[in-house]
Amino acid sequence: MLRDAYAIRTGIGRRPLAGGRVPRPVIEIIEREDGVINGAPAEQYLAGPEEWQPHEHRAVARVRGRVLDIGAGAGRIALELQKAGSDVTGLDVSPGAIEICRRRGLRETVLATVDDHAREGRRYDTFLLLGNNLGLLEGRDRAAGFLAALAAMAAPGAQVIAQGTDPYGTTDPVHVGYHELNRSRGRFGGQLRLRLRYRELATDWFDYLFCSVDELRGLVEGTGWRLTDVDTADHPYYLATFTLDG
Repeated sequence: MLRDAYAIRTGIGRRPLAGGRVPRPVIEIIEREDGVINGAPAEQYLAGPEEWQPHEHRAVARVRGRVLDIGAGAGRIALELQKAGSDVTGLDVSPGAIEICRRRGLRETVLATVDDHAREGRRYDTFLLLGNNLGLLEGRDRAAGFLAALAAMAAPGAQVIAQGTDPYGTTDPVHVGYHELNRSRGRFGGQLRLRLRYRELATDWFDYLFCSVDELRGLVEGTGWRLTDVDTADHPYYLATFTLDG
């Protein structure tokens, strides 16, 4: 998907065609377990700073030291940090995403999960979870392990800057009903069960967490990380900053 989006945006590489010479829009299909289907243009993964949300600019302004951009996608955040002189590494589990990061000029990339990368002994001062990538905490069963992997890679004084979304402001009965279903199963209301599709491809089903700040605070408690700042200026989006205790 990212290869196709990059080809259409730049004219470099093979472009997917709808017919004749007209490039076909590249749309990421997001399928929820209850049958709800949404689509989003893949161009968002290639967006330059002029297209970013305000909270993304505020997040980047907080970066310091050596940076690990987790879920780097096509490298939109990491590339701008690199241009500004930061020592930044883009991490993703998608070979295609890492390929596009490299083709766009990102010098340091890692194809791995955070757990696998934590075994390599590298240390970082800032961990970024932008573009709703706070969702990678998944839920109660995964959050502690994910944060432990970050702690294993943390230099003294390290911080996590994460962007999340509070899902509970909606009155849409489709979403409210799903929240209620999740709670009846002992899950967070906004703990989504998803898979992503593009053309003939589909991911496995996975959990992705949208949670309130209070729910997040409960997940972080006892992990060694401490929630030190929450920026809700762009509600329902928020920036959460964690630092290691001690």
